[in-house]
Amino acid sequence: GGGIELARTKHATDPYFLQPMEGVDGTGYRASWWTQFYCILWRSWLSVLKDPMLVKVRLLQTAMVASLIGSIYFGQVLDQDGVMNINGSLFLFLTNMTFQNVFAVINVFSAELPVFLREKRSRLYRVDTYFLGKTIAELPLFIAVPFVFTSITYPMIGLKAGVTHYLTTL
Repeated sequence: GGGIELARTKHATDPYFLQPMEGVDGTGYRASWWTQFYCILWRSWLSVLKDPMLVKVRLLQTAMVASLIGSIYFGQVLDQDGVMNINGSLFLFLTNMTFQNVFAVINVFSAELPVFLREKRSRLYRVDTYFLGKTIAELPLFIAVPFVFTSITYPMIGLKAGVTHYLTTL
C-alpha cells in the first residue's frame, strides 16, 4: 500500500506528469479521433493553398528533370542496347518518383517539428491523425508530380505505345 501512495505523491509533484483534466475522455485527448483528423486535414490543406509558389516550383522542377531524363534516353529502339537503356530509364523513373516525394515529406515534417512536438505534448492530437491529415492534404501534389513526370518522359523515351501501358506506368 505504501508504494502506491508514494507513487501518487511523486506524480502529483512531478511537473511533467499530466494530471487528469476536466472534459477529457479516457484516452487523454479533448477531441475525438475524427475531430482531430478533420482539424489537422483542414489546417494542412490551408497550408498547401497558402503557398502556391511551392507547388509551382515542384511541378517546374519535375518537368525539368523529366525533360532531362527524356532527352538522355530519347527514342530508344528495342535492340539489346535499347533494352538496357530502357532498364536504366525505368530505374531513374522509380528513384526520382520515390525520392522526390520522400524529400518533400521530410522537408514538411522537419519544418513543422517544433509545432508538432508542442501540440503533441499538449495532447491536442495523436500522431496518426497528424500524419494522415498531412499526407491526405498533400495527396493532390503526390498525384500531380508523377503525372507530369511520366507524361513527359514516357513518350520521349519511346516506351510501349498505348493508353493502357501509359496508365500502368503512371
